[in-house]
Amino acid sequence: MAEFILKALVKAKGIEDRFYIESAAVSTEEIGNPIYPPAKRCLSQHGVWFDPDKSARQVRQADYGRFDRIICMDASNMRLIKRIIPSDPERKIHLLMSYTGKGRDVADPWYTGDFETTFQDLLEGCESMLEFLCTFVP
Repeated sequence: MAEFILKALVKAKGIEDRFYIESAAVSTEEIGNPIYPPAKRCLSQHGVWFDPDKSARQVRQADYGRFDRIICMDASNMRLIKRIIPSDPERKIHLLMSYTGKGRDVADPWYTGDFETTFQDLLEGCESMLEFLCTFVP
C-alpha cells in the first residue's frame, strides 16, 4: 500500500520523474503473491491507483546500492532487514513513521484487519517523508 500511496503523492506534485519507488518484503511468505485483496479495496476506496500485476518480491542485499532510502514499516521489519542488509554505513534504512516525529510502527492490518488505520498511517508517513525529501530533491 505504501508504494502506491507514495507514487500517488509524487504524481500529484508532478515530481514522479524525480523518484523511483518500489516495495519489497523482508520475509519469503508472500513472494510472488499479488496485492492482498483487502489492501486493494482500501486503496480503491481512497482513489489510489495500484498496479494489478504487482507481485511480492523479497529485499536483496543489492537493493542497498540501488536505492537512496529503504523504508521499514515497523521494528520487526527493521530487525529482519538487518539479516539481509547487515550494514547501513550510509544510514539509508529508516522507519516510515520516524518522518512524522512519531517513533512508532505503522499499524499492521494483518492481525487486525483494519486496513483503514494502516492507510492513514501510511498516508501520514509518506506525506511527511516526501516533505522531508523535497528539501533535498531539486
